[in-house]
Formats: sequence, C-alpha cells, structure tokens
Amino acid sequence: MIRFEQVSVTYGDATAPAVQGIDLTVPEGELCLLVGPSGVGKSTVLNAVCGLVPHFTGGTLRGRVTVDGRDTRTHKPRELADVVGTVGQDPLAHFVTDTVEDELAYGMESLGLAPDVMRRRVEETLDLLGLAELRDRALATLSGGQRQRVAIGAVLTTHPKVLVLDEPTSALDPAAAEDVLSVLQRLVHDLGTTVLLAEHRLERVVQYADQVILLPSPGAAPVMGAPADVMAVSPVHPPVVALGRLAHWSPLPLSVRDARRKAAALRTRLTGVTPPAPGAGQAVGGTGTGPGAASSVPAPRGDAVPDGIAAAVSGLGVRRGRTEVLHGVELTVRRGETLALMGRNGAGKSTLLSTLVGMHPPAAGSVRVGGVTPHRTGPRALLRHVGLVPQEPRDLLYADTVAAECTTADQDAGAPAGSCRAQVARLLPDVPDSVHPRDLSEGQRLALALAVVLTARPPLLLLDEPTRGLDYAAKARLIEVLRALAAEGHAIILATHDVELAAELAHRVVILADGEIVADGPTDEVVVSSPSFAPQVAKVLAPLPWLTVPQVADALEATA
Repeated sequence: MIRFEQVSVTYGDATAPAVQGIDLTVPEGELCLLVGPSGVGKSTVLNAVCGLVPHFTGGTLRGRVTVDGRDTRTHKPRELADVVGTVGQDPLAHFVTDTVEDELAYGMESLGLAPDVMRRRVEETLDLLGLAELRDRALATLSGGQRQRVAIGAVLTTHPKVLVLDEPTSALDPAAAEDVLSVLQRLVHDLGTTVLLAEHRLERVVQYADQVILLPSPGAAPVMGAPADVMAVSPVHPPVVALGRLAHWSPLPLSVRDARRKAAALRTRLTGVTPPAPGAGQAVGGTGTGPGAASSVPAPRGDAVPDGIAAAVSGLGVRRGRTEVLHGVELTVRRGETLALMGRNGAGKSTLLSTLVGMHPPAAGSVRVGGVTPHRTGPRALLRHVGLVPQEPRDLLYADTVAAECTTADQDAGAPAGSCRAQVARLLPDVPDSVHPRDLSEGQRLALALAVVLTARPPLLLLDEPTRGLDYAAKARLIEVLRALAAEGHAIILATHDVELAAELAHRVVILADGEIVADGPTDEVVVSSPSFAPQVAKVLAPLPWLTVPQVADALEATA
C-alpha cells in the first residue's frame, strides 16, 4: 500500500539529508509504528506519504514514494486526499471550520459526498470517539485532547485507505487514548485500513503494532521488523520493555499482560523490599512525601513566602463564558514540591494552570502566588513569581532563530547572557543556533519554550503536557532538570496525561474531574490505586508498590 524506494529528503540549504536510505513497504491493512528519538525525521517520513513533502514543505525529495499506486511527486496532497488521511501534531493549525460537527463534515464536503452519507458518517464518528456531547462546541473552546479527537474524527469520516498519524495520543488522557487506539484497531482489522503512526508514548501503542519502523539516528537507514525484535535493539522503548531487558526476559514483553506472565520470580525477589518514595532526592517542605524541610530549602528568585508556600488556592471557581470550568478548588503547593495534576481531557487542568498565571480572573475564591494575586499583577512582575510552559509552545516563540529566541529570553529575565542557551543544550543537545523554531519538531519546540521560561528561574513553574512530543531520552533529561529545580526550592506543577512522568517525578498527584479535585495524596498511594493512572511497572508488579524501572534496578543491584 505504501512503498518507499531509496528515499532521501533534504531541506533548503541543509548540509545533510533529514532522512535517507529509506527502502521499505508498508502492507495493506496493517498498523505500522514509526519510532525513533526526537529530530530523526519521523514527521518527514509521514509528510512524504501524504505529499506534504515536497509540495508544501519544500526541499528535495530523491527516490520514489507511492501510495496505492500514486506517486507523491506527481500527485499533490489534494490529489491524494481520497486515499490518505493525515492527522498532524498540532490539530488547531489544521482546523478550517468553527465547530466540531462542521469540522467532521468538511472533508466529506470537499470530496463531494451525498448529504445523507455525510450525516451518517458524522454520527458514527461522534459515537466512535466519544464526541457526541461536543458536537455543537466551538473548536477554540476545546481542550488539547478534545481537539486531538476531533482532528482524528475529521479524517475518519472520509474513510481513507491509508491513515497517517503524528503523535495521535500525545494530548489524550489514558482512557481517551485507549478509545482512539481501539478505533484504529477496528479500522485495520475490520476495514483493512493501512495505518502509519508515529508516537513517542510507546507504552500506549507498541502492543498493537503489526510492524515497527525504527529510525535510529538522523540520516541513518531505517530498521523494520516485528515489534519485539525491533524493541530489543531500539534506543527508545517503553517501561515494560525496559523491565524485560532488566530481568532478561525472552521474548521481550510488549504489554502489561505479557510481562505479568513472566514476572512471578521478580515479584518474589522484590517482596519485602521497600521502594524509595517517588521524587526521592528532592527537597520538600512539610508535605510528608519527601526529605527536607522548608527552612532548609534555598529561596528561589522572587518574594519569599515565610511559611514556604509557593501557591495557595482557596474555594476557586472559574467560568469561561456560561460554563463553570472549576469550582470549589482547594490547593496548596509548597516550595520544593513537585505536583502532578491529572484527569481526563476537559477536567480543568489547563484552566487551573492559566489561572495561576493570571489569564483567568476567579469567579469565586482566591489565588495567591508568591505573595501576589496573579490576575492583578503585570506580566513582567509576575514573571518573577511564576512561569508557564503552555501546551502550544509556539505561543512563547516569536524570534527567527533559536539564538535570537535565547537572547531575548535572557534580556526579558535579566539573566546573564547565555543562560537560556545553556538550558536548551541541557534539554536538547545539538540543536543549531541558526535554525528557525518553526523548523523544529514539536518536542524540540517544547524544550525551547521550557528553556525560555526556565531562564527567569520562577519560584513556581507550571508545565502543561511537558512531555508531549518528547522521546524517552529527552524526557529523562527533562526529569533531571526538574529534579534539580525542585531541590533548589522551586515548586513545580505538571498538568500531564503521562503516568510514567508522574511516577518518576511527582511527590503528589492531584486528580481533577469536572472541575473538582477528587484525589490528592502521595504519588504511590494515588496512582497505584487507579487503573487509569497507574504506570506500567505498577501494573506488572502489583500488588507490590513499585512504580518505575529505575526503582527496580536499584533494588536488584542492592540485593544482588
């Protein structure tokens, strides 16, 4: 169905191809997973299938890509639209209408389908993706995860033979991700749809793949094969595979179920051993979830709070239009504490973060951050107290090059020259100064936005889906940076669907549902008791209270 014949792609005046040596075939009716570190060219490969490369992105395409017999060099994207459906990393940038139902119908209108067919398919898609309650909602009012489902639905209504998806579950909560993946499986198994999917959260998708294509490094030839075979050599792999490698299981498990069948001896060996608390090594004042005390934590830049509280929310209610998004929220975050804010899409996580930076005035209750009221404080003054890395990193990036972006960040924060560039180097090594932020991958842009915010060293750091688009190596570097910040006394709130990140980093987990806090406690207590938010290691080793592969590795080394 999809054929690459010695394909290479070189952009502009780049000295080396973005991808090269691609020679492979994706058979009809299979789900093929494209994996590799950030920046190796996964999006380039996907865009070559739908014709965006080279017709939209520019650059030079050598070799040949055919989809259902059509050569993408001679067929522009609109001439492939009836065969290939594409969902990019940024759904909002691709929407062309104003409401959910109109967006679902737009693709079919472009193909000239009959009104009765369009109506039936819209209803089917609304039910498939759990969007029925959102049919009349304006797209601009949806959460990131809801937008992602609408973008997928808009493609599904046209019934394409090939689906190309770039990070389709990155903004979805665990339950919504399962729903989307089950829909993709039904399309593959029941309708013979060919799915080519790039995803960094391999723990969600690798067990469903028929084939895996690994791009090991920029410009390197791909490796294609059965999922277990490729995961055995892949530099990026999910926690269940890392656990299998650690325990020397063969063949490697790809799912929690497969791993549990092999884990009896490992559970026996770990019985009676107490794992370290989540976030161990960070200083936390007065939470009871980590070592240290507020008096021993160095004060970050900004006004000190005598009792060590970085943010205090009391009886908070927030309305957006006629909708009450948050109500009765009570939350206190202390210096040196890392808190994971979790919950299904649309629960109010992003609204709570944006309220903490003054974007939404409370309809009820109060918000205090570092001794100030956010919505009554000017942006420059507020920067000394709190910084937000939003879901859409481009909202923070305005300059033409990475170097210019870093220079501006240093000036705005009053930081020494080179401070922002040093943060970029820690998060994403080898990103050139001269590259335009729009030419970075989604994960690279996110890391650049994070570096911009970190340059001001705000006492309270807010991150909205910070691992979206990041591979496991980049995520590990992010965890290292955030742990160091927490140890220096910064408070950190992560709004995330990444249960593995929460298990690795957070002292506390707060779960929101319909604008209310329904759970608030130590990470190991909250996530282990939740089927939706438990990490893979917790599911494999249950009922033992282990959360991460590093915890298990340290215990095995200590008891060897």
